[in-house]
Amino acid sequence: MTLPKGFGSGGTGGSSSADVERMIGRRVENMTGMITVSFIAAWLATFGGTAAGYFYYPWAYPTQSGHFAFIVLTIIETIGYIFCVKVMEEGSNKNSNGLVAGVVAAVTVGTLFISLYVGY
Repeated sequence: MTLPKGFGSGGTGGSSSADVERMIGRRVENMTGMITVSFIAAWLATFGGTAAGYFYYPWAYPTQSGHFAFIVLTIIETIGYIFCVKVMEEGSNKNSNGLVAGVVAAVTVGTLFISLYVGY
């Protein structure tokens, strides 16, 4: 692999993982927290979008329709979150199964609570 000028071992052709990490910046295996925060923000934004139908336009968007949309979008976001974390950590020694399980469980409980008690 040819690295840009200033990286590598001075023309010997070899590049270490430290050189690649310096060139790219932060390694992607260390971004589990950022992906988790992004997933939670996307889930809250999904609730915010459906909450507009619950509270501001109840005559235009039936509550059951809003709950259905919220549940389906939550499932899609959760699958994407799991996919992102697992692909990101593939081939590394990182293991965030506990974090992923905890976040998915919390979002599931929150989704059930919102679907059962909000909008009625």
